[in-house]
Amino acid sequence: MSADSRREKTEKPEPDPKLSLGKVMVLHALARGARYGFDVLEETGLTSGTVYPALERLEQIGLARSRWEDARLAQEEKRPPRRYYEVTPHGARVLQGALERYRSLAPVDLSGLLREGG
Repeated sequence: MSADSRREKTEKPEPDPKLSLGKVMVLHALARGARYGFDVLEETGLTSGTVYPALERLEQIGLARSRWEDARLAQEEKRPPRRYYEVTPHGARVLQGALERYRSLAPVDLSGLLREGG
């Protein structure tokens, strides 16, 4: 692993990205304290095929940033180095807006639909 790949990675933020529910869940997990990919997998219940591309995209659009831990620590613990993620201030604002949008969904009575045998 090169020194360049261990540097903190941050991309230029998009003004107001519209996030899929999966990306909102990943960003929410980071805001709640999940720090690396496996933490996010456990927190969200999403698959690695969803989480890792979402983390990469969140970085690309400036909502999250990451850094690689010191490889010596990982070696001492006999595991691969972890990439630690955190929400950026812009990411926090976007997450707040996304959560407000989801909260604004009006409740719906599904009891009739649920009784139809499905």
